[in-house]
Amino acid sequence: MLDHITFGVSDISRSIAFYDRALAPLGVRRLHDGSDGAVRVAAYGDDRAWFWIAEHDPTRGKLHIALTARDRAAVDAFHRAGLAAGGADNGAPGLRPHYHPGYYGAFVLDPDGHNIEAVFHRG
Repeated sequence: MLDHITFGVSDISRSIAFYDRALAPLGVRRLHDGSDGAVRVAAYGDDRAWFWIAEHDPTRGKLHIALTARDRAAVDAFHRAGLAAGGADNGAPGLRPHYHPGYYGAFVLDPDGHNIEAVFHRG
């Protein structure tokens, strides 16, 4: 079970603006924005913070995080919000039966190029 994840971003203000908008359709909101010593951090979640970004040592490589959506409409709304917030399309909303029957997902690259996915697993 995932407790939390943190990754570094190159421009935290830009990333906060992206995640505030892109995650809202999934019911995920910013719960914290402050510092961890000399490093500015922001935390997102629902009833607790489980997704953190930090303006320190930007994560390199192809990070992929998938967030559960409550239904297909939330996946669609996430994709629209992510693009409107400045993200890049990395896979439009749709069924992906090659993953498993009923897998409905969408992918958006965040401002640092990380692959953020919203997925709904039921038909």
